[in-house]
Amino acid sequence: MSVEAAPARAKKPVEYEATVTEVRRDTHDTVTLFLDLEGAPRDYKAGQFLNIDPHQFPALARLCAYLQEHKGRREPIRSYSLASAPHEPRLAITVKDEEFIPGLTQYPPLLSPYLVHGHLVGTRMKVTGFLGPYVLPEDVTQRTDHLVHLVAGSGAVPNFSILKDALHRELPLRHTFLFSNKTWGDILYRDELAALERAHPERLRVVHTLTRETDASHFGPTVRKGRVGQALLEELLPDFETCLVYACGPAITPWDRRKALETRTPATPRFIEAVLGHLHALGIPDKRIKRETYG
Repeated sequence: MSVEAAPARAKKPVEYEATVTEVRRDTHDTVTLFLDLEGAPRDYKAGQFLNIDPHQFPALARLCAYLQEHKGRREPIRSYSLASAPHEPRLAITVKDEEFIPGLTQYPPLLSPYLVHGHLVGTRMKVTGFLGPYVLPEDVTQRTDHLVHLVAGSGAVPNFSILKDALHRELPLRHTFLFSNKTWGDILYRDELAALERAHPERLRVVHTLTRETDASHFGPTVRKGRVGQALLEELLPDFETCLVYACGPAITPWDRRKALETRTPATPRFIEAVLGHLHALGIPDKRIKRETYG
């Protein structure tokens, strides 16, 4: 059970005609696509996502057909969290190129490589939005004065939107943004987060953890080495009885679970399972934790 959020939107999702106006390279494997909905109202809440159907792209037709033949089912739509906040003039999604690792990944990725490497400026596409309950409740300021963003990799995307929106609306909340990545170069929105922290020093604290960084010069009080552990959470969350945690990142996938059943070995916990264990050990109940996963 998670923190109950106000209904994301009672309205039926709408299909929009969108044009890619800019593709910004954020890291070696991640881009942000800016979309023009051609005057249509952008009625969404920070933290929501939109859907893209891969079947609409002729360049993906053969791979789509191949995957469908091997999976025995139609390729599903893909969901991408909005990196933009409702007050910002441009709609944006951030897309990370998924890996195919023989022996670990069951099928090659379909849509994300195309969105990341396809040189799509000027491309028109259909998107459906806006969806998802990973949003702040309307009464968030009655529930807490401290919002904890606990994210890994591209799991930062919806939280970045939520953070920008809350700061823009001047909600009386303190934010701790705890962001786990492999290396310094993998950090999404690194400069933007630093700028927000400088602009709101009393309301925002950003702490990074790096698991595979070899350059010691990056480490310090705000950049820690290793994974997010219970000790770090205890340090940053002295008010664990009253804070609200929004956690987003990779979790055990259905493919992982099937493989675990076949091999009769437990699936290896990923970011979400690990941090939930730490949060529960600190005594933070599920009702104070909102989560969104990918994988």
